[in-house]
Amino acid sequence: MSEIQITAEVREKFGKGAARKLRAAGHTPAVIYGHGNATRHISLPAHQVALALRKKNALLELSIEGKTELVLVKSASKDPVTQIIEHVDLVMVTKGEKVNVEVPVHVIGEAMSGTIVDLEHKSVKLEAEATHIPAFVELHISKDNPAGHHYLVGELVVPKGAVLELAASELLASVVETKGGAASDTEVVAEVTDAATPAAE
Repeated sequence: MSEIQITAEVREKFGKGAARKLRAAGHTPAVIYGHGNATRHISLPAHQVALALRKKNALLELSIEGKTELVLVKSASKDPVTQIIEHVDLVMVTKGEKVNVEVPVHVIGEAMSGTIVDLEHKSVKLEAEATHIPAFVELHISKDNPAGHHYLVGELVVPKGAVLELAASELLASVVETKGGAASDTEVVAEVTDAATPAAE
């Protein structure tokens, strides 16, 4: 995973009113925490943040007052009507540090004619190096497997260095018949979710 470079500014004013003014000026309020340090309040260019958050578990290289540091996006709150990103929570990381994240499952291949693959887990939690977080993990399916076949977590293709939190024996997906019995392509669309709990402004 490559870092996304963004210049951040230290925030001196807090509260909802200050946050609204920042957003009106094209900036997004954010906080940085972790490694036992005090929480820091910053602002980020809203457009760059919106682009960065298209990637799940985005890794940012922030330039703050001449210093560079790595942070991982942990959560973001978004206005449900305007879809504007209102606040971002960031956690400090270092190269080589292990982090716990959640990544989507991508299905590779085709199911048997007249069946689909029903995922029990559309995403899975894993531990990986902060600078080598996979964008997704793969489940390879076969059109030879009939309805009733089960795929287990242990069958996921996971990049080297990443460790799944789920047990290898846990059910990941099942092959089920389609109502019409017609052939169906199987694909998984990764969904981006935002934190529902608003962070401190």
